[in-house]
Amino acid sequence: MQKSIIDPKKSYTFSDYFALNPPIEELLAYFGYTQQIENYVLPHNLADLTHFAHLKTQLETHLRYVDLTSEVVRREVLVAPIVFNLASYFKMKVYVEYALHVDKQLKGKLDYYLHRNSNLLIIEAKNDDLGRGFTQLAVELIALDKWLEEDNKPLYGSVSIGNVWQFAMLNRASKVITQDINSYSVPTDLQELLQILIAMLDG
Repeated sequence: MQKSIIDPKKSYTFSDYFALNPPIEELLAYFGYTQQIENYVLPHNLADLTHFAHLKTQLETHLRYVDLTSEVVRREVLVAPIVFNLASYFKMKVYVEYALHVDKQLKGKLDYYLHRNSNLLIIEAKNDDLGRGFTQLAVELIALDKWLEEDNKPLYGSVSIGNVWQFAMLNRASKVITQDINSYSVPTDLQELLQILIAMLDG
């Protein structure tokens, strides 16, 4: 009998899965989920982006004067400005380092948790590894699926290394986590990135 990659008797945090870097198919199967990788058609909201007019210049300035050498720096100078401009646009609260505890194997802190009406988005900011970051993001989406009340709406998440963002969607009915094969560069693709983030939160 094949040994499970996860010890059912052991306690794990979200960040432990990033460190372990297990085969994602086996990890998701352990929790009863599957993964697919697709050219996913993400929602886009073509709203007026005047509110964000200064943001690209701000991010370009950060890139000129700050070395992206750590996860903290990437979060502070590239991810946080986008998140808090979204919060200002929607006049909504942002939960930073949001503690979530489902059970001993699904617990930890979400870097950014945005919840508007019945739409939500989580953003996991990592240093320089989108692959491992996606594994952690997938587990966080699973935890949210088990934690939230029943709803037909998909759960959206993004993993970002600051200047690159990638998205995932969890279909709550089928238990399938879709990883979008596309990625979005900041500041080059900022307008499209904002259109996607707004659409996810606006429903």
